[in-house]
Amino acid sequence: MKNVCILVLIVSFYYTPFCQDQSCNRKFEQLGQELPTPNSYRAADGAPGPAYWQQKCDYEIDVYLNDENQEVTGSATITYYNNSPQPLTYLWFQLDQNRRDSHSDFYLTKTTQMSDTVTSKSLVSEFGLSTLDCGMNIIRVADATDKPISYTINKTMMRVDLPTSLAPGKTQKLKLKWSYNLNNRMEIGGRSGFEYFPEDGNYLYAIAQFYPRLAVYDDYEGWQNKQFLGSGEFTVGFGDFNVRITVPDDHVVAATGVLTNAKKVLPKKTYGKYIKAFSSFDKPLIIISETQARENEKSRSSRYQTWEYKAENVRDFAFTSSRKFIWDAQAIKFGSETTLAMSLYPKEGNPLWERESTKAVINTLKTYSHYSIDYPYPFATSVHSANIGMEYPMICFNFGRPNSDGSYSDGLKFATIGVIIHEVGHNFFPMIVNSDERQWGWMDEGINSYLEFRTEAENYENFPHQRGPASTIVNYMNGNQKYIRPIMTNAEQVVQLGNNAYGKPASALHILREIVMGPELFDKAFKTFSQRWAFKHPKPADFFRSMEDASGVDLDWFWRGWFYSTEKVDLALDTVIWYHADSDNMLAQLSQSKKPGPNSDNRVDISLDQPNPLAIVPAPDFHYWEFKERIKHDDVVAFSRSKNFYEITVSNKGGLVMPILMHFTFEDGTEEEVYIPAEIWRYNEYKIKKTFYFDKKLKHVAIDPKGITADVDLFNNFFPRPEKTSKFKEYKKN
Repeated sequence: MKNVCILVLIVSFYYTPFCQDQSCNRKFEQLGQELPTPNSYRAADGAPGPAYWQQKCDYEIDVYLNDENQEVTGSATITYYNNSPQPLTYLWFQLDQNRRDSHSDFYLTKTTQMSDTVTSKSLVSEFGLSTLDCGMNIIRVADATDKPISYTINKTMMRVDLPTSLAPGKTQKLKLKWSYNLNNRMEIGGRSGFEYFPEDGNYLYAIAQFYPRLAVYDDYEGWQNKQFLGSGEFTVGFGDFNVRITVPDDHVVAATGVLTNAKKVLPKKTYGKYIKAFSSFDKPLIIISETQARENEKSRSSRYQTWEYKAENVRDFAFTSSRKFIWDAQAIKFGSETTLAMSLYPKEGNPLWERESTKAVINTLKTYSHYSIDYPYPFATSVHSANIGMEYPMICFNFGRPNSDGSYSDGLKFATIGVIIHEVGHNFFPMIVNSDERQWGWMDEGINSYLEFRTEAENYENFPHQRGPASTIVNYMNGNQKYIRPIMTNAEQVVQLGNNAYGKPASALHILREIVMGPELFDKAFKTFSQRWAFKHPKPADFFRSMEDASGVDLDWFWRGWFYSTEKVDLALDTVIWYHADSDNMLAQLSQSKKPGPNSDNRVDISLDQPNPLAIVPAPDFHYWEFKERIKHDDVVAFSRSKNFYEITVSNKGGLVMPILMHFTFEDGTEEEVYIPAEIWRYNEYKIKKTFYFDKKLKHVAIDPKGITADVDLFNNFFPRPEKTSKFKEYKKN
């Protein structure tokens, strides 16, 4: 009964009137109007609906890599499956290499400015001054009988008009031939291309986007028709690949999928080590050593041979080729299946890559599998190529080059590990949970950056995280609003891609896990989303709805604030007012005189040294309505005498509503933390008051003293206010 009495007392203290501004409750409105209406394809709970469908395209590809003039030529037979309920009269292909055309929209829409001094490299890379045109040359498009088919190229897209309408449930075979010049990545960059090593006269090829790829046609928006301007990555569907890669016979190749003729293309000793690697579970096994690689890079064979790869249910295909490669591998099991984690790198990557790369691949596969789904593919390969971090199914290209003497800093080591984790992690998002990268960059980059952080934190001590922790996004969120866009912005339209698509979503998900939902609920919901959408095409609404449905937590306020706005977290601790009822005499005097109220001038607003007198008077009869029983007033008074009541005012200066993490420090040095859910802002999003009572006297009060909510101004989180000097850091510690 005493607890009930005290509750009534406290409620009367922190009552906050409704805000008069009509926009006051907007932050807690449901996202219904912003999200698409659920239907039979995508259900209201975030799962694929009973009528969900997606297209499929299988590829038979022959590709020839000319090591003399750095040209790729290819031919393909594709089989397109129309699983949609609509007949199709044309198909759209992505020709992403046309971004390398000297007249592409990438260069035309790129803003540039001049100064009186400019480097030669800048002129080549920024203005597209390379004399080589690297756009894709379409030689032929034909049907299964080799009859030419009409096609139209629209920059980085190609429309192929079908001879007859492709009915639902039917397939269409097409034959294509093409060629293009590979770009020198040192000159003009790029997600693929070649690197030349002048000291030994060799090339290292990282080959991707090398074939015309079917664009995605789905239930959400029909054909994906966003042009490739460089930032928005790739939207492609699933299919089966049989790819034959012809390269000089002294080259080593790695690619998406399973090498089906390994015994034929690998030297006998190399093949033996390759097979042995599948049972090497404790540490990486060296398949090609640095000594062997140094010898191999001296050869110059004029003969070519073909490496054959098969990959099932993948959304893309990429490969690498060079005679410079060192090669190591280690096996790992997921259930009853064995995956081979591999690294290929030139001698210029050692000793860093031999020490760290395959270990990072293993750590990534284990951690991501724990939080999403077991890794389903037979290979995961990390390839060293300068100044790049790019991902494809089962293979990725990563930077991290030591000094010429093999030395490297801790900074380079951690950066290399970080990019390997990130790019290998993309095998899960978006290679398996296959989001639309061209539209929603955050769904692959942001989710992946969050899991990258978890992998770093759980497998490496003292890792200098670049993304994930709240502190890593504070400067961006507190920056000039002219250069900030909501997370829910197309990847080609954001101003700061790294912060917008990678950093802020990663921090948002970390905060959602640690502060809002708690690890158990978040992890269960995240795994549910991953399992629901593995090998399917989720949209943002599917993620939002799945996270809420699988956790039982209404998160619309969180998505609205973090993903749809550019507001920042800045909660300020305005006042702490101490009340105390310390004697019968004072209570008696106060009961007969003016009592301090919410706006009383008698209150001491800015000090924890002197309490305000607290009068506890009997409640009038009308407070009890028709109840016969009465609160035992004397018991309440007796209980309250030993308590210290503190009315705390918190204002929301940044606009982004968040839970309030109260931290109390008492005069005896003890501490207490109180978590207040974000819903406390539902009636007034600008300012709230709340009263606490303790047996002890307070010395300090703080909100989120460690900055784990991404609060952009920690100075106003403390009461009393510290000096704005170097002593502030020491103050936070105490």
